[in-house]
Amino acid sequence: MTERLTQDLVIIGSGIAGLRAAIEASRVSPTLRIGVVTKVQAMRSHSVSAEGGTAAVLYPELGDSFESHIFDTVKGSDYLADQDAVERFVRAMPSEIYQLDHWGLPWSRRVDGRIAQRDFGGYSYPRATFAEDKVGFHEMQTLYDTCTRFPNITFYQEWFVTSLLVEQGKFCGITAIEMKTGAFVAIAAKAGIIATGGAGRLFSFATYGYSSTPDGMTMALKAGVPLKDMEFFQFHPTGLVPSGILITEGARAEGGILLNRDGERFMKRYAPAKLELASRDVVSRAMMTEIEANRGFVDEKGRPYLNLDLTVIGAEKIKERLGGIREISMKFRGIDPVEKPLPVKPVCHYTMGGIDVDIDGATSIGGLWAAGEAACVSINGANRLGANSTAECLVWGKITGEAAARHALDRTDGSPSDEQISREEKHIFDEVFHGKGGTNPYQVRDELQSTMDKNAFVFRTGERLAEAVRVVRRLKSEDFLHCDDSSRRYNTNLTNVLEVESMLLAAEAFLVGALARTESRGAHARRDFPNRDDANWLKHTLAFNTPDGVKLGYSPVKITRYQPAERTY
Repeated sequence: MTERLTQDLVIIGSGIAGLRAAIEASRVSPTLRIGVVTKVQAMRSHSVSAEGGTAAVLYPELGDSFESHIFDTVKGSDYLADQDAVERFVRAMPSEIYQLDHWGLPWSRRVDGRIAQRDFGGYSYPRATFAEDKVGFHEMQTLYDTCTRFPNITFYQEWFVTSLLVEQGKFCGITAIEMKTGAFVAIAAKAGIIATGGAGRLFSFATYGYSSTPDGMTMALKAGVPLKDMEFFQFHPTGLVPSGILITEGARAEGGILLNRDGERFMKRYAPAKLELASRDVVSRAMMTEIEANRGFVDEKGRPYLNLDLTVIGAEKIKERLGGIREISMKFRGIDPVEKPLPVKPVCHYTMGGIDVDIDGATSIGGLWAAGEAACVSINGANRLGANSTAECLVWGKITGEAAARHALDRTDGSPSDEQISREEKHIFDEVFHGKGGTNPYQVRDELQSTMDKNAFVFRTGERLAEAVRVVRRLKSEDFLHCDDSSRRYNTNLTNVLEVESMLLAAEAFLVGALARTESRGAHARRDFPNRDDANWLKHTLAFNTPDGVKLGYSPVKITRYQPAERTY
């Protein structure tokens, strides 16, 4: 029998965006019942892995400006960002940095005691605010600690959300599996926020934790909300080989350089002004070009890489500013970056696309918002600048938390129907838990990831994308919806299968959009269409779920002050 719970506001996800939303909702009204539902323990949300910085204009008197941050972000997006959203974001960020400071975040400091900032790729001023190289951890710790001061916030940790409950176009709650007991639970709510992060585990070589699957995105898609710009995935230049663990952009900001097999600092040929601190799509394409031209290295298992040399920074600065990176390098690669270069190559790092929302983070479903990497506002367009992601989580965490709280206070109607809940329970337990399929779901996941790595990585072609679409649609039709583990308690086999189902739907949205977009823009690099085509493609892709598969639509880009121009670094 389905257990029933009630909250005023339910937040799905406990990363930076979800925690910031919970705090802001509580500040609106301490009487609101707020539930934060997360499939991991809250402090294991992938936001803790952010390393290098959070962007904000803190020192206009020293040369920075809102206009500069806005333009850098729009240019970095390859002019696909909505410029009204970018301006709102940039103007809101400084107060978020100071708010975290007041809540106790230990920002790194300049010699004069003021908050320190470092340079990041694509910026014209060093505005990445940092706490050594553990920014995400410190932001999460600060936000989680602040949440504990509000008695009206309840955490449902290790609860796997399976669906959104929507009645007549209005959000009414969620269904979830309590992992500890295996109980199926319906939580009725007057408002909801999806803050479940990105979809980077569609690739096997990724900086994402294994829990970073697109569950929240595909729940929205199944409920009728389109996904926007899913073809734009960011590949960070420096993933540690072979693990894919992120080596922060802060390593290059502090002076690290990229070298090919000939010992050449090759970025001078691709971005002579910014070198290693060009935008991430530019650096990643340059690195893959070097590797494909046989100017890279190959390890003992045939894996290609280039060298990231941090020895030029000096031992003391590495220990002071990049202590976490040094620890990671020694623990996972057996290399001390004080003494030797690190083997790196581009790695899947960020989902620029996501749930289609307006400038307030609202979806097309009444009472439902989305924030952070799960959402597409869009401030990132075709390519995100480093340090804007944690910042976006803070800004739209606050915006959606306040909006959802006020909506919940005003709403008096709405409760989920028994029919919806029963239908979802039947899918979970009759079709999956007791399913008898003959295809191994883990093999499906592995084939999906290898297909994405091969056909949709840094460089793409129509032929390869079409092949990937065929593979994904075939995998969707396989009978993998079954569970071999018969236990109800902590049945990760069951949740893994549900994640694979979600991954396939998100991959189809990605690939169909990428195949249709016959241009190169930002992180979407088509070798058969190498140029940007503003006449035909200065528009957002919208992916809709239909009984016949993913279908596409489009929406205009909001341009307020900066007309598209050639990007050079």
